[in-house]
Amino acid sequence: MVNHQSAQPQAPKRVVLIGARGFIGMALRRRLEDEGIAQLALGSVDVNLTEPASVERLVTQLRPEDAVVMLAALTPDKGRDAGTLMRNLAMMQHVCAAIEKTGCAHLTYFSSDAVYNLAVSQVTEDTPASPQDLYGAMHYTREIMAKSLAQTPVLVLRPTLVYGVDDTHNAYGPNRFRRAAHKDGKITLFGAGEETRDHIHVDDVAALTVRCLLHKSTGTLNLATGRSISFKELARLVAAQFGKPVEIVETARANPITHRHYDVTHLIKAFPKFRFIPLEEGIARAHREMSARG
Repeated sequence: MVNHQSAQPQAPKRVVLIGARGFIGMALRRRLEDEGIAQLALGSVDVNLTEPASVERLVTQLRPEDAVVMLAALTPDKGRDAGTLMRNLAMMQHVCAAIEKTGCAHLTYFSSDAVYNLAVSQVTEDTPASPQDLYGAMHYTREIMAKSLAQTPVLVLRPTLVYGVDDTHNAYGPNRFRRAAHKDGKITLFGAGEETRDHIHVDDVAALTVRCLLHKSTGTLNLATGRSISFKELARLVAAQFGKPVEIVETARANPITHRHYDVTHLIKAFPKFRFIPLEEGIARAHREMSARG
C-alpha cells in the first residue's frame, strides 16, 4: 500500500524521468506537460546507464529537490538471459550511486507485476514477491536497491499489462492483436485464449504516477484496474474495431492455463476519485490513433 507524505497535492519542483523515451516515459512526459510540472527527460542517448561513467553524468543532472522517476530497463524483448539481468542491475546500481551523491526529494521506481508468481491468481500489494524468471527477479532486486537509499522517500509501482498506441514491445495482448488483425486479417491465440488478465491504458498509468508525485507517495502500489478478461474476449474486442471480418485462431495449448485478478482496494483508497479508461474505450482509442498513423 502507499502512504501520502503530502496530504494536499503539491507539484515537485522538477521531475527527472530516467528512461523518458520509452512507452510509459512518453505518456508520462505528456501528462507532466499538461499539468505544467517542470521536467527533465533523460534517455539512453543522454546517459548510457550500463556504463560506470553514467554515475557522474547523472550527478551533473540531478538536484536534491528533484523527484526522480526510474523507468529505464532492458525489457524481455531485448533478452531474457543472465547477461541482460546483469546489465539491468548495473543500470540501477549507477542510478542509486548518483542519488547517493546528490540526494533527491523522492524516487519512484517502475517495477513490474512479474515479481509475482503466475500461480497466484488473486493479487494485492500484500502478495509476497516470488519471481519465476530473471526478468521478475531483476525488478524485485532493483526494488530492494531503491529502498536501500535510506535518506530517500521511495515509491515502487508494479504495473500489470499496459497497452496504448506507442507500445513498441509487441507483447501478447491488445497491440499485438491489433497489428496482426491489420496485417493478416487474423489474431492467433495461445490455446483458446482462456487466460484472464488485467489491462491498463498507458494514459491511466501516467495519470496515477503524477498523482503519486503530487502526494509524494511512498510504499508499493499495483497499477491495475481490477477488471480481468480472457484473451479470447480481448481478441473479440480488438477484432470489432475493424470494418472487415477478422479471424480469431485457436492453437494447441503449450502451457498451463493461468488467471490473474487484482484487488485494487489500496489504489482506490489512495485515489478515491480516480476513474480508469474502460477497456472498450481504450482499445477503440488505440485503434483510431494507430489507424491515423497508417
